[in-house]
Amino acid sequence: MSDIGVLAKLRDSDMWWSFRRSPLVIVASAVTVLYFIGAIFAPWIAPYDPFDVKSLNLMDAFTPPAWSEGGSAKHLLGTDNQGRDVLSAILYGSRVSLMIGLAAILLSVTTGVLLGLLAGFRGGWVEGVIMRLADIQLTVPAILIALTLDGVTRVVLPKNAHDSVAVWVLVFSIGFAYWPQFARVTRATTLAEKNKDYVNAARIIGVPGARIALQHVLPNAWGPVLVIATIELALAIIAEASLSYLGVGMPATQPSLGTLIRIGNAFLFSGEWWIVIFPVVALVILSLSVNLLGDWLRDALNPKLR
Repeated sequence: MSDIGVLAKLRDSDMWWSFRRSPLVIVASAVTVLYFIGAIFAPWIAPYDPFDVKSLNLMDAFTPPAWSEGGSAKHLLGTDNQGRDVLSAILYGSRVSLMIGLAAILLSVTTGVLLGLLAGFRGGWVEGVIMRLADIQLTVPAILIALTLDGVTRVVLPKNAHDSVAVWVLVFSIGFAYWPQFARVTRATTLAEKNKDYVNAARIIGVPGARIALQHVLPNAWGPVLVIATIELALAIIAEASLSYLGVGMPATQPSLGTLIRIGNAFLFSGEWWIVIFPVVALVILSLSVNLLGDWLRDALNPKLR
């Protein structure tokens, strides 16, 4: 099918019709795209590099936003206690938060979908073990699982090595916490599809079970998985921010939005409100926009609501 045909099919689809009739979703999509653009091109968009210690000037510390008394046009949203430009720090912090959130959800999707396919296709004790593990994990808050895994890595790794692998510790901790939702949805789809005629026909002609599961059954689960992944992305970003705020996430030298909020919280009641308020607003807007997209996808992909 040509690109023109694909575009025409998309333009005539129910999803595009639903998208055009939802101004809130359009705004949420635009905001999300802007965040991704800002995160990807932060080194070129940000006025300053907050990671470059040589460029910091302590004389610029605690500069208020440009529109406030004592503010400077050089720092639109002000500076923090180290003289870092808050706008630049938010752009770089959003980059870290989005990267961790996307990597964690990718890990969750991969793990959950494969285990869900295995449980639904094999059945028996394999299904029982996987689903009981998922049920047990769902009773434990994701943030507690992430805290536990982070604590274990701090004990196992050398004292000075944790900061260098903090990103991967967060990705693994958050990704491991969210796989059960994907496993349950994929298993339910697999159970509904594995006894249908096209699957039985594939078995009869000798197609291997793994190939049937991945090429024929799995595509039917992508709709629900995509919806959950979008919603879980917002939760993963919040989880990363929560861990960083608690001091067990990203170090101060590689600030995420959560780290910026933790740093700024110490100055909230001393009058330097902008150090914490702007990162908080950035986190809320990002999470809300992604969540709205997830809610819209859930409704748009639900045939009962068409």
